[in-house]
Amino acid sequence: MTTALRRLRNYIDGEFRDAADGRTTEVVNPATGEPYATAPLSGSEDVDVAMAAAEAAFPAWRDLIPAERQKVLLKIADRFEERAEELIAAESENCGKPIALVRSEEIPPMVDQIRFFAGAARMLEGRSAGEYMDGFTSIIRREPVGVCAQVAPWNYPMMMAVWKFAPALAAGNTVVIKPSDTTPASTVLIADIIGSVLDELGHPRGVFNVVCGDRETGRLMVEHKVPAMASITGSVRAGMQVAESASKDLKRVHLELGGKAPVVVFEDTDIAKAVEDIATAGYFNAGQDCTAATRVLVQESIHDEFVAALAKAASETKTGAVDDEDVLYGPLNNANQLKQVKGFIERLPAHAKIEAGGEQVGEKGYFFAPTVVSGLKQDDEIVQQEVFGPVITVQSFTDEKQAVEWANGVEYALASSVWTKDHARAMRMSKVLDFGCVWINTHIPLVAEMPHGGFKKSGYGKDLSAYGFDDYTRIKHVMTSLDG
Repeated sequence: MTTALRRLRNYIDGEFRDAADGRTTEVVNPATGEPYATAPLSGSEDVDVAMAAAEAAFPAWRDLIPAERQKVLLKIADRFEERAEELIAAESENCGKPIALVRSEEIPPMVDQIRFFAGAARMLEGRSAGEYMDGFTSIIRREPVGVCAQVAPWNYPMMMAVWKFAPALAAGNTVVIKPSDTTPASTVLIADIIGSVLDELGHPRGVFNVVCGDRETGRLMVEHKVPAMASITGSVRAGMQVAESASKDLKRVHLELGGKAPVVVFEDTDIAKAVEDIATAGYFNAGQDCTAATRVLVQESIHDEFVAALAKAASETKTGAVDDEDVLYGPLNNANQLKQVKGFIERLPAHAKIEAGGEQVGEKGYFFAPTVVSGLKQDDEIVQQEVFGPVITVQSFTDEKQAVEWANGVEYALASSVWTKDHARAMRMSKVLDFGCVWINTHIPLVAEMPHGGFKKSGYGKDLSAYGFDDYTRIKHVMTSLDG
């Protein structure tokens, strides 16, 4: 007996719609490996209609006083709390994530982030007016950029949607967002929540739109003539393609791409505490996090002790069913990602040693065991390239100079951490580590008030914080003659 698949739909100009040409794609639950829904495979006509809706809604939304936009965002945050169990269920099915962890680790920060940007909506000030030429006064206007084309990833589809729409809407922009083709369910539910709030408060229905689809749909959005800005969280390859496409009409671009975070552990570290925290930060969300603590550099004097402790922690870390409250993480998101992680393990050089894990687990779904690999060299593929799975690599360094050289010796530059009791060393390392974030004796905490974003091939622009809000505004100089 075949179970009917749930039908997800685009949300455009306040209405749920199928793709204009009727095309769909199946959506698979990664915990089971079985399809549970269909979603639109949107084409150029769908993108045109969504962009037209956002463009038409922009003037009225732009011209609202900030306090009114704040009211909308605050009500959206309240509605997220009211409908939290629906969001949790959608995200768990989207990603195979443990229900308890979505409830405790994703809903509270998302609500907080929306409320933070609700406050930021009222902080559109410029520098003080003044006379810089005799007889003239200059003022600065902070304005929204316009329609924003946004592409969210599959690792945190719900939270990354919040990171994109919240600052954009707060600043007075309108939005067309595309979720990943493997994880559209929670974004479609978010559209229902935001749409109901906009309707209740009497605001234009085209302020927020969701277009489901694949890479081609995303390309059509980025290359469309309407958006003034394109924002993507995704792979380096995808970011480069977006930057190239956006360059054709000089769109503003916001890119949050891959990471290969170094975790530098010095010999004076509390090994037990460091191992506990690093294992959690490395395996959480199956390591599918651009900031995950998956590239550990350990001073040689404590290397063997550290590796043994980390392998033990890995063997005690549990992955499994969404309703099991003892698991730390669920499956990899899709079959292609499972294949990629397996490929890294299969291609390990002869000098590498698998200390724990290294294999797929479970009879169904895309689960992979918590893995530790030691004996690696700086130029090994698994050290240089993002695995995006529950795999922690370990290298042994001799001194601070070598630690810095190896930590910085990758193409990514998103996040890093330093583990030491030596305050001066921690300060030196935080200065020279070439990453957008440096944690000291911790790894992975984020707060709405602080920026998240990297350098080099990790992209440019910031999420969260006032800096993330600024990215969705433009600066205008207005000069007036004092002669009347």
